[in-house]
Amino acid sequence: MNVHLTFDIEVWCSGWDQLDQSFPASFERYVYGKSAHGQYALPKTLEILNQNGLKGVFFVEPLFAARFGIEYLSTIVALIRGAGQDVQLHLHPEWTDEISPPIIQDVSAKRQHLCYYTLQEQTELIAFGKHLLEQAGCEKVTAFRAGSFAANRNTLLALGRNGILIDSSLNSCYAISGADLRDGHSFEAPSCIDGVSMFPVTVFTDGTGRARPAHIGACSFGEMKEALWSAKALGHSDFVMVSHNFEMLKPDSSTPSWTVVRRFEQLCAYLAQEKFDLPVTGYRALETTTSRSPDHPRPFTKFGSTMRRHAEQLISRIG
Repeated sequence: MNVHLTFDIEVWCSGWDQLDQSFPASFERYVYGKSAHGQYALPKTLEILNQNGLKGVFFVEPLFAARFGIEYLSTIVALIRGAGQDVQLHLHPEWTDEISPPIIQDVSAKRQHLCYYTLQEQTELIAFGKHLLEQAGCEKVTAFRAGSFAANRNTLLALGRNGILIDSSLNSCYAISGADLRDGHSFEAPSCIDGVSMFPVTVFTDGTGRARPAHIGACSFGEMKEALWSAKALGHSDFVMVSHNFEMLKPDSSTPSWTVVRRFEQLCAYLAQEKFDLPVTGYRALETTTSRSPDHPRPFTKFGSTMRRHAEQLISRIG
């Protein structure tokens, strides 16, 4: 079973009203996360991966750079590529109405999700984002993830028009994700839709019976380990995990969240140890002769590992 460690790399300001004033500090926090303990945003993520000989896929959001300058995006791409990691395209179109001159015709109001845009608008936005990444030093864009997992059928068509034939946007725990793809298409296994190879985010059933996406900052290490082996035993071909550049930081702070740091360190060390049974890989296009992988039951975890997550979160809040 292939394991995909994926990271959504984003820069956000504290609201939309004072972007220019808040951007410098926001960029420092989201990219570096500097504190007395070190740089626990992107640099620490890359360090832990490389210490364990693991390769991740970094979906980088580029539209903010159309507002603030390509040099900021180039800094992010250089950090990732300098660490030998893979850079791919992530898109949060809520930046669209903050960019001048406009990159699409209708910017009269803020539209948060990519699926709120027409096929032509999505095609133009993806083309623009791809161009920005390449301008910033990305060698070749081959894979994509929509912000907030908000892809739809038009997204796949727009990706095809831009020569991007791998997508990892679908996440069944988000109602906005693939709303017009849910009938007749798998959200549990890779599939090929409109010529685009789809790798959904893995969702497992936790110890309380709830569906939970494999988001590194929101699952205990025990849950991840159990979900991995459960998926493998059930015959899954791929297991897609998600994290962010800011996930090892406490909210609205550059102070490390030691609970999340330990989870990530444990997970990476474990994956390095189990590299033959659980190889960490990048994405590859599905064979055109295979439209989808066989469906398998959803992975599951035990009650104890889920309760450990709740206990960790309680301790983290108190601390």
